[in-house]
Amino acid sequence: MIKSMTGFGRGEAAEGNRKITVEMKSVNHRYLDVNIKMPKKLNFFEAAIRNELKTYISRGKVDIFITYEDFSESNVSVKYNRDVAADYLKYLREMASDFELENDIRVSTLSRYPEVFELEEQDVDEEALWNLLSKAIKEAAEGFVNTRIKEGENLKNDLVAKLEGMLEHVSFIEERSPILVAEYKEKLANKVKDLLEDAQIDENRLMMEVTIFADKVCVDEELVRLRSHIETMKDNLIEGGSIGRKLDFMAQEMNREANTTLSKCNDLAISGRAIELKTEIEKVREQIQNIE
Repeated sequence: MIKSMTGFGRGEAAEGNRKITVEMKSVNHRYLDVNIKMPKKLNFFEAAIRNELKTYISRGKVDIFITYEDFSESNVSVKYNRDVAADYLKYLREMASDFELENDIRVSTLSRYPEVFELEEQDVDEEALWNLLSKAIKEAAEGFVNTRIKEGENLKNDLVAKLEGMLEHVSFIEERSPILVAEYKEKLANKVKDLLEDAQIDENRLMMEVTIFADKVCVDEELVRLRSHIETMKDNLIEGGSIGRKLDFMAQEMNREANTTLSKCNDLAISGRAIELKTEIEKVREQIQNIE
């Protein structure tokens, strides 16, 4: 199957008072570029998240947004730093003695000093948290891949239709090219006859000129390669897989053959078809940029 590099997926996983939400979206990119935004509490799992995503994605610029909610009332606890409070009290008494001030320190006052009391998060079961996170990631990734497959199928159908149209242009040029040489021979013979009037035409000289012309306008090799590239691209699209880079290279080769055909042709009808070919190839290249 063909996958587009544009996709979106969302997944949620909840257990007890905790809930994790994962959202993914992507656009086309030459390589795999994953950008993860998540709470600091989950930073420990970044490497595991990236490894998990590699089973679903091979190319594209992917943005992942992870939110973590904990509705538990006991997820933090108060920590009393006795040594810090003792130091504060010691120096406050020294200040009162040094400057002959009244020592009016009360417990409520001392408790407001920095780091006497701290809120401390309780230890989290990392395995349980990862199980919850991986579940949300899997759900989001599967939805993400499904949207890529759906759009990829539309891309494939559109590309195959364009390639079929390109084959019609190639067939027309293949049929027209031999006729072009015959027409040139006839025109040249008539022109020579008019110039020489009743004199005898040198058939060998005439055939030599026709041969030179035929060699100049011959596009047989270009058309063979062009048809081969088109057929191969169709087969690859039907076969599927991660073929975006391969198709892009083939489209470049197709464009090169179409350019050579256009430069060689000496016929309005063939020129028109060659221009149509170049236009369709450019459209195909644009579509291919979004294939994984």
